[in-house]
Amino acid sequence: MERRTPPDGYRRAIEAHRQAARTSRVDLHIAEAVERQTAAMRELCSRAFPEPDVVADDAPAPIEQVRLQRRRQAAATEAAALRRARAERAGATMPSAAHLRRAAGEVA
Repeated sequence: MERRTPPDGYRRAIEAHRQAARTSRVDLHIAEAVERQTAAMRELCSRAFPEPDVVADDAPAPIEQVRLQRRRQAAATEAAALRRARAERAGATMPSAAHLRRAAGEVA
């Protein structure tokens, strides 16, 4: 498809529009003030909400650490319950609550 040149009237209208278009009303002092305010807000934000320490790539994320700790606690509780059930079946005396807490702490 061949492109035609625009008529002279179109070109004159475009040029008149460009000349009549308002120049930018941006005040340099206002723009600088906005930049200073933005920098100050970023600084305050970084103080209020500091970035967490960088974690090594192979280190588990904090949520994974919590999940791992809970799994260990659940495993310790399950192990203590199994020991208690075996002791009950065998007719042995029941372990004390302190003994169970110690046993749970040893696994975790």
